[in-house]
Amino acid sequence: MPVAGIAIAIVIAALFFLIVLLYFIPLGLWITALSSGVHVRIFSDLVGMRLRKVPPDVIVRSKITALKAGIPVDIPKLEAHYLAGGNVPRVVNALISAAKANIELDFNRAAAIDLAGRDVLEAVKLSVTPKVIETPQVPAVAKNGIQVRVVARVTIRANIERLVGGAGEATILARVGEGIVTTIGTSESHKEVLERPDRISKVVLDKGLDAGTAFEILSIDIADVFIGDNIGAKLQSDQAEAELKIARAKAEERRAAAVATEQEMKARVQEMRAKLVEAESQIPMAIAEAFRSGHLGVMDYYNLQNLQSDTNMRKSIAEGGAPDSGSTPAAGATQSTS
Repeated sequence: MPVAGIAIAIVIAALFFLIVLLYFIPLGLWITALSSGVHVRIFSDLVGMRLRKVPPDVIVRSKITALKAGIPVDIPKLEAHYLAGGNVPRVVNALISAAKANIELDFNRAAAIDLAGRDVLEAVKLSVTPKVIETPQVPAVAKNGIQVRVVARVTIRANIERLVGGAGEATILARVGEGIVTTIGTSESHKEVLERPDRISKVVLDKGLDAGTAFEILSIDIADVFIGDNIGAKLQSDQAEAELKIARAKAEERRAAAVATEQEMKARVQEMRAKLVEAESQIPMAIAEAFRSGHLGVMDYYNLQNLQSDTNMRKSIAEGGAPDSGSTPAAGATQSTS
């Protein structure tokens, strides 16, 4: 029994050692590399990759693919790109596609594009096969106030040299929309846009809208043109309504000022009447004082009463009424005096 146990332990230990050895030294991968013409050292390359947490299968197979396609790439560069967070197989495939399409692209530029977050393989494909992007409906208003909505199709091609740091498709769409709005806005009538939609394409293309972007604009085609609302008429209607409200507000302000002035005048009239009544109340006292001082005689007083009676009579006749009864004594006094 002890001998059998020792044998089992030895077998288990041997299997464990073999598994560890094959993990650190992938013999199958090493044989594949040798048969493909790729020189890979066991301890410095394969074992070193395992220790650096780099999958040897990814690096070695990418190296084999590049070698078969005639792309000179060193294993340390592939390993460094993987450690930097890049996608090694995608970069190698992009290099192969670029070489087949006669596009100048080296490993350093491809790695930079990949680390920048762009799909370098898709960029190479887009350089070979242009892509068509469609703008949403772009509304613009001509000089006659009619709104025109335009849908354009933009054919773009990736520019490998500007992929790092270049703007994306959203910038292209925004600039094309801006060019459409400017072109329609300078048109005298919406009929010009309907008659010559190609004018929009020519004007927008001449602006060089692909500057600073990762793409090159090949063509701009107007897909659809729609007639919208009469924006000019709506604006004029709104302006007229606003002016009407302003006029009403000013009229109301003037009316309120007139009412306030009228009330002020009424108050002043009442004030003047009060002063008149106050002044009239002083007349009897002045007459009495004149009697006492000898400046006014009896005949003068009766003459004053006769004058007042005549005045009241004329006023009553003018108003169509009868003379005041208070004027009779004064009249009698005048007759007796005469």
